[in-house]
Amino acid sequence: MELMWPAVFLLQLLYLPFSVNVYTGSGNRTSNQSDVIIADLLEVASSKTPKSPVGGKGQDVCSIPCDVTAKLLRDDKNSLCGQIQQSLLAYGRSTRKMIRDVMDEQQRALDFLTTQVTELITKMQTLSLEVQRSNTEMYAVKPVQSHGRDCSDIKDSLVSVVPKIPSGIYIAHPENSDSSFEVFCEMDYMGGGWTVIQRRAEGLMDFKRPWEDYINGFGHLPGEHWLGLSQVHQILNQKETRFQLHIALVSHDDETAYASYDDVHLGGDALFYSIHLGRYAGSAGDAFRGYEQEQNQDTAPFSATDVDNDGCVPSCSIHNRTVESCSAQYNHTGWWFNQCGLANLNGSPGDRGARPGGGGGYADGGTHILWDTWTQNGVPHLIKSVTMKIRRIPTNN
Repeated sequence: MELMWPAVFLLQLLYLPFSVNVYTGSGNRTSNQSDVIIADLLEVASSKTPKSPVGGKGQDVCSIPCDVTAKLLRDDKNSLCGQIQQSLLAYGRSTRKMIRDVMDEQQRALDFLTTQVTELITKMQTLSLEVQRSNTEMYAVKPVQSHGRDCSDIKDSLVSVVPKIPSGIYIAHPENSDSSFEVFCEMDYMGGGWTVIQRRAEGLMDFKRPWEDYINGFGHLPGEHWLGLSQVHQILNQKETRFQLHIALVSHDDETAYASYDDVHLGGDALFYSIHLGRYAGSAGDAFRGYEQEQNQDTAPFSATDVDNDGCVPSCSIHNRTVESCSAQYNHTGWWFNQCGLANLNGSPGDRGARPGGGGGYADGGTHILWDTWTQNGVPHLIKSVTMKIRRIPTNN
């Protein structure tokens, strides 16, 4: 491209004599004039040839015209853009392929892990079934060894080998009984050997229960619980045994009192586990028998919200209030009610029953444990906790 200008100039030089001859032939031009024209053209060519930017001094080179340079730049730009587009397309294709490969690899790994987890779950289920079958076979061959017939018997059997017998959960198997069951034994209270049959503390356990729950028991043995009328009946009705009942009470202001009966036993299921009590002793008063005959709950059968044996047929009038069910009156709890009475150690929040002497209910949301012969200035104590326990007493054979 740099030789384009000299080439044009040479063509003009070659063309010049022809022009001069023509002009000369016509008599309009002379040879001297052609010499002048050639000299002018050489001068013009010399004046339009720029100096070389890279050559030494005095060296003249041809430059590219602006329109040619612009065209070359456009061509270069278009070529470069095309190359970039091709590179981007190739990069996009390779990136998509790499992502697909990574996803396929992860899916294969996930499928493998899923298979492994499924196999582990299957093995765990198989092992669990094996353990259950082993336990079933073990218990079928060798029954659970009980610690004694009741907590008194357990204490007597351990006292010779254990310096201090701890309180806690033991396994009792009453005499002439077909079953063993867990009981909580108090071994450090008044000589120990006590089987706890009921415990309340701040009303945390809901004693609003149906008949079946009171028969079989409920709750947590180290905490609040009801042992169960069936279990208590099996313990109390062992041959040649007598048991005393001890009731320990704690008020909201941390006063303490107790009621004790030197003999207690329960009737069977056909008699609705009626309670029979011996002589009373204590500091809380004999709320089981009350102050009047109609308040006497001794020999009363047990009642629950779905099994009503409370003697209110068809209803009772208590403090000018008509009551059809003592259990419903005391928030559907179970107890040995007899026209309601003055004692209900299973009372729970929500009781609608009025207190004797006009003190109706608990405004502070307490446990509603009733033992209304324990009073202060003629007003029954607000009771926050209670424990009922039984222990063997010597018999005259």
